[in-house]
Amino acid sequence: MTEDQWRRTVAVNLDSVFGLVQASVTQMELQGPSPVGADDAKGHIVLISSTAGQRGEALHADYAVTKGALISLTKSLSSELAPRGFRVNCVAPGWVATEMSAAALDDPKLGPRIEAGIPVGRVATAREIAGPVLFLCTPLAGFISGEVLNVNGGAVLAG
Repeated sequence: MTEDQWRRTVAVNLDSVFGLVQASVTQMELQGPSPVGADDAKGHIVLISSTAGQRGEALHADYAVTKGALISLTKSLSSELAPRGFRVNCVAPGWVATEMSAAALDDPKLGPRIEAGIPVGRVATAREIAGPVLFLCTPLAGFISGEVLNVNGGAVLAG
């Protein structure tokens, strides 16, 4: 891997998240308390990691390292921000049918191997990732902070 690829991946997957979290926390603090009937959180932050961040990924160390760092960032931010009223969690998807993954999933040899490595036997839809993210931003998850929610059809267990 080139140094340029490494730096680009770190910038996109990690540096951008750092800046976004800084700006988001500042804005949420300015907005004040949650509306009546909402949970007691000032705000919710849900970072998106990956199964690669938990078990590594051959030939994609740059990606796996940044996704692992997001898991660590989730735990650090939760410890720092939970006392200030913020819930910080992480969703770790596996393979998801998106434009970005289409080439691999549509490959006649690789696609079936990917699906065979997922205990539920298929890749996720974007909606199946969005639902757990939304859940973590509701009062139903009001006592959850610093956690990694694996949304990968059991793939992280089979890896």
